[in-house]
Amino acid sequence: MKTGTEQSVLATVEAALIEAREPTHAMERVVAILKREMPSYTWVGIYLLEGDELVLGPFLGKPSPHTRIPLGRGICGAAATEKQTIIVDDVNADARYLACSLETRSEIVVPIMNGGRVIGEIDIDSDRQSAFGAEDKDLLEAIASRLATTLERTS
Repeated sequence: MKTGTEQSVLATVEAALIEAREPTHAMERVVAILKREMPSYTWVGIYLLEGDELVLGPFLGKPSPHTRIPLGRGICGAAATEKQTIIVDDVNADARYLACSLETRSEIVVPIMNGGRVIGEIDIDSDRQSAFGAEDKDLLEAIASRLATTLERTS
């Protein structure tokens, strides 16, 4: 993480997670902080893995038709299956993209891991093409790691 913005956002998330008393509250706080502090993040949501499906949890942005996503389907399903962050600079050029909004131009999906097991993921869309870079990846992976610890502690 290079910029002061990312460091500030991470510190804000860390403080919010310390105060979180239960998993839903923790996820809602993370989503709200990211949506508020990162202007290019048009849609911010968290999916939790239930069986072989990702189930939409807290989100901010336009309603998504994708409330349940099978593993391996779309960018979200691919990130969970591959257990790694996926950045798509142009969603219109990626056949895996599941369209949610006509305005969406780019997406980043970061798995939330507990050990080697995916328990969920952070999914973020932007109306700007190529909106996500190394700083976003580093920030969101750090948040996913802290969120995994919080979800395990509060569940």
